[in-house]
Amino acid sequence: MVQNLPVKSLVHKDLTIEGYSRAVVQTYWRIPEMKLGFDLGGQPWDFMGTPNWFISHTHLDHIAALPVYVARRRMMKMEPPTIYLPEYAVEGVDRLLKAVSRLDRGRLPCQLVPMSPGVEVALSRELVVTAVETFHTIPSLGYVVWERRRKLKPEYQHLRGDQIRDLRLSGTEVTAEQRFPRVAFLGDSTAEGLDANPIMYEAEVLITEMTFVAPGHRREKIRKMGHMHLDDIVARKDRFRNQLIIASHLSTRYYARQVERQVAKMLPDALRGRLHLWL
Repeated sequence: MVQNLPVKSLVHKDLTIEGYSRAVVQTYWRIPEMKLGFDLGGQPWDFMGTPNWFISHTHLDHIAALPVYVARRRMMKMEPPTIYLPEYAVEGVDRLLKAVSRLDRGRLPCQLVPMSPGVEVALSRELVVTAVETFHTIPSLGYVVWERRRKLKPEYQHLRGDQIRDLRLSGTEVTAEQRFPRVAFLGDSTAEGLDANPIMYEAEVLITEMTFVAPGHRREKIRKMGHMHLDDIVARKDRFRNQLIIASHLSTRYYARQVERQVAKMLPDALRGRLHLWL
C-alpha cells in the first residue's frame, strides 16, 4: 500500500477514526465503517475507496485534494463519488473541476450535493447525516452522523409476535424511529459552533478543532480568525458528554510536547480520559 500522506488511526468501539489535521497544512478524516469522510485537504491513497465526503468549507487546506481524489477513483474504474459541500461552494467547485479536467484532459465524474444548515442526507437505512451551521472566516458547516433504528412503540410491546404481524398487515405503523448521534465533526469554527449545536456535546465521538493552546494568544484575535483556543475547551469542560473527544487542527507553530504540557496543565484529567490530542 502506498503511504503517501500522514494518517493517524484510533479505534472506538465499532468505529475507526482515521486522518490528519494541521492548521493551514491539510485536514482529512474518514470513518471506513460508515463509508464516509470529512474534508479533502489531502487524500491518502487508501482513502480513495471511501465514496462519500462531507466538506466543511472551501479553504485550500480542506479541499485542495478534491480533484485528485475524483481523478484517482476514475483512474481505478470506481463509481463516481458523492461530495456534499456548502451550497455556496457548488458552483465554484464545479468550475474548478472543469478547469482541472481541461488541464488534465481527463474526466472528473462526481456528484456535488449542496448542503445547508438543517439539511439531512440518508446514506443508508442505518445512517443519516445532518449539516449544522458553524462559524469561521467564510461560511462553514459541521456535520452530525446519526445511527437510526426502528423500535417497537411502547403501546405494542406487550403484544405477541402474531398480533404485531396482524397490525402491520392492517397498515398500522408499529415501530418508531430512534436516533443516536454517533459522530460529530465541527470543522473550523469558533466555540460558538459547539454552543449553537448542543448535539455536538452529546455525540458519542466529537472531532473538534483546537487550533491554539499557548496562554499568550489573544482570545479575541483567535475568535476573529474563526478558530478555538484550549481555553474554550476548558470553559466548557462540564458540557462535554462525549465518550471520545478528538482535539485537532493544531497550529504548526507548536511542538507536540508543548501542546501536551499545556493541556496537562489546564486539563489534568484530560476530561476524565476522554480527550485525545491528534498530534
